[in-house]
Amino acid sequence: MMDRDRNKTLLLELQRAAGTGNARCADCGEPDPEWASYKLGIFICLNCSGIHRNLPQISRVKSLRLDFWENDLIEFMKQHGNLCAKAKYEAKVPPYYYIPQSCDCLVLKEQWIRAKYEREEFVATRICQDPCSAGSHEGFLWKRGRESRQFKKRRFLLSAREGVMKYYTKELIPRITRNYVKEGHMEKTGPKQKEAFKVRWFCLDSQERNLMYFKNPLDAYAQGQVFIGRMDEGYEVRAGLPQGVRVKKRKPAITVVTPLREFVFLCENDREQREWIDALNGVIAQPLTG
Repeated sequence: MMDRDRNKTLLLELQRAAGTGNARCADCGEPDPEWASYKLGIFICLNCSGIHRNLPQISRVKSLRLDFWENDLIEFMKQHGNLCAKAKYEAKVPPYYYIPQSCDCLVLKEQWIRAKYEREEFVATRICQDPCSAGSHEGFLWKRGRESRQFKKRRFLLSAREGVMKYYTKELIPRITRNYVKEGHMEKTGPKQKEAFKVRWFCLDSQERNLMYFKNPLDAYAQGQVFIGRMDEGYEVRAGLPQGVRVKKRKPAITVVTPLREFVFLCENDREQREWIDALNGVIAQPLTG
């Protein structure tokens, strides 16, 4: 009984000892942890202790107040502690890795605990490191567009040095390599169809199915783009203005209908209107490619 009480007192003092990191859960940072893993030598909270129970080959837990602690376990806890464990198991945590906090769900905490202790992904001596943590990783992913809601293939670059994940669109590919079926000036108005018409340079990319517009023909980046889908998806091109829309300029108009809104353009003459309508209908008629 004397050993039990003495060891409990020693354990609680060790949990509060300055410079050990033991005053907060080693895994989620919860203050005043009342559990510990006597195989890892760390102090943890109640929630994280439940996760550690599912890793019996790696971690064994006891309550600081309710369980009996043998003398050799007390000595083991003295020689280790939270800061010591962090130095070993968190030595190579990538800068982009999200470390769960006490308020996060158990799923995140479990993945974090398993990554640290079961898979030992962040120890300094690990040979097979995550390729992303070694510098950068590059490849292709399919990304859904904000306006069109269509998935498009994009080249992504994950940079550990910069701590960012970047992706490249067609605007970064030299324009000379693009399959523009039609280029030229048109005038466009805003989404309310009441804004003033502004002259813009348009490029219709049949490969990516985008109608892009630039302020000037030699601009490197488009100001915006309109995805051109198939007719059975709700895309259509009409000659003239939408019902109820009036403009002061007497110019041939084109209305591009999409599932989200209608885009209105003015052409310089009838020939330009016909060419744009034919080009847009050609993109609408072609099948989507994977």
